[in-house]
Amino acid sequence: MSNSTNIPLGPLAGIRILDMTSVMLGPYATQMLGDYGADVIKVEAPGGDSTRVTGPALEAGMAATFIGANRSKRSIVLNLKNPAGRDALMALVEQADVLISSVRPQKLALLGLDPATLMSRNDRLIVISVTGFGEGGPYAGRPAYDDIIQGLCGLASLAEEGAEPRYMPTVIADKTCALFATQALLAAVVARYQTGRGSHVEVPMLESMVNFTLVEHFYGAHFRPPVGEPGYARLLTPWRRPYRTLDGHVCVVPYSNQHWQLFFEEAGRPELMQDERFNGMAARTRNIDALYAELASCIATRSSADWLSTCDHLDIPAAPLRRLADLESDPHLVATGFFQEMQDPQLGTLVMPRAPLKFNGAYATAGRLPPRLGEHTREVLAEAGLPEDRIEALIRSGAATQSDYSLFNPRETP
Repeated sequence: MSNSTNIPLGPLAGIRILDMTSVMLGPYATQMLGDYGADVIKVEAPGGDSTRVTGPALEAGMAATFIGANRSKRSIVLNLKNPAGRDALMALVEQADVLISSVRPQKLALLGLDPATLMSRNDRLIVISVTGFGEGGPYAGRPAYDDIIQGLCGLASLAEEGAEPRYMPTVIADKTCALFATQALLAAVVARYQTGRGSHVEVPMLESMVNFTLVEHFYGAHFRPPVGEPGYARLLTPWRRPYRTLDGHVCVVPYSNQHWQLFFEEAGRPELMQDERFNGMAARTRNIDALYAELASCIATRSSADWLSTCDHLDIPAAPLRRLADLESDPHLVATGFFQEMQDPQLGTLVMPRAPLKFNGAYATAGRLPPRLGEHTREVLAEAGLPEDRIEALIRSGAATQSDYSLFNPRETP
């Protein structure tokens, strides 16, 4: 794998990933892997990832949603409906370590790009198939987006207000399944070191999110016969929320017996620890609505600063409520250097939240700016060994596209 001198190496240096994903799930996974040093080649259709036009933009094709999930990658454009475009992809497959795709398996099979065919060209290739639903069930092959999976896996019902179910105000299914996909990919890489051969790994969204949701919420249904309804009561009470103070809100979580004893003494309500509803973890869990109602009532009597100082002194977990616009100035995130600035010649300064892991005390650093559509087509195809005349023929025929950086729109306010 080539590595420009200005691109920092990371723990995945030497791993080449063909990224045939779009929107959020796959791109978020491959962005993390790229941050960790993998050479991620984003294989885009001629129209590009739809997120290139999602959200505010200073340049056509470089919208905010795309920028948020596509740094640390190179972009090439191949028309896989064109046989020459598929042949070019196969040339890349022969040198790749991993191919990750969110295209439905049935569509890939029609193009002759099913896992078995891909792995026949490179027996060390790891193929990661990110799908809505696992093969073998009645939902297999159906389209799926985050909202669909949130509804099916039980999350939307858990978040209901009144009698109305609600989606979480983040693409939690996409981003959680991205973590499953990253975990699966790394596990498959380790297995290849042991066996010398690649593998095909399925990452189905529904099954992944049911696993995610039921870790704590299967609850009494773990037993046969069940000893209670699914759903962890502490998380479902409407009183579990940031609590209003005299001048704002705080997040406070007394948890242990000692926490509650200290809290109620500080609040001037020591008798509550003798209340049979609250005396012990099991009793508090059974009476969580009443317990958290008392907590809210106590917190409402004092200022946010007072409670934060008090909880810090008592070693009770507590924090201020942050809005999205507050995060860049959070003193902890500032001190740890969590936000990274990158300089783009067209867009100017871009601010990125870093991948959160540290290796030997240092954050994995984004090595590349988010790529323009087809910015690296010639470069990547040449690395795969295609001669210059063949690359030019691919571009002339429309089987591949190389974007001319000089033609990108100048910086402008939308």
